[in-house]
Amino acid sequence: MIGAIREERVQSFVYVAALAPEQGETVAQVFYRDEPHPEAPKLAPDTHGFIWMPEDGFGRAVAHRASPAQTRILAAVQRPISIRCIQEPAPAPAWTAKPSWFLLAEEDRMISPGTQQFMARRMGAKVRSSRVDHSPMYTAPDLVIDVILEAARESLSR
Repeated sequence: MIGAIREERVQSFVYVAALAPEQGETVAQVFYRDEPHPEAPKLAPDTHGFIWMPEDGFGRAVAHRASPAQTRILAAVQRPISIRCIQEPAPAPAWTAKPSWFLLAEEDRMISPGTQQFMARRMGAKVRSSRVDHSPMYTAPDLVIDVILEAARESLSR
């Protein structure tokens, strides 16, 4: 994100049910800040140090408002994350230098809504809160588009 801070064409950022660590903080520290939702799967690295979402985790926690066909596709095309990646201290976040918007997913079962509120507040983001799951880009795409367009309109009008 450091390069994005310097990129003048980037006017703002939109976080969608996302993690936004502070400088020196790890993704794991933010992710495990609150107790997990009862439907959230227990995640653990495989023998190669990669974390994969269990197939049933998509329908129970990642996109519980999506259709079964959508969750099967999400499971089939997932990419793992390295355990090392979530343990690496974050560099200076882009949200310290550019305005940000945050779509807070009130029914998120992966990232606690309380954690999302905490991150949005500390970054000074404009918050749009909605009763959506962790993957509103699939289950409420019009809402995601609205937030992106709002950020674009406000950023470009400065």
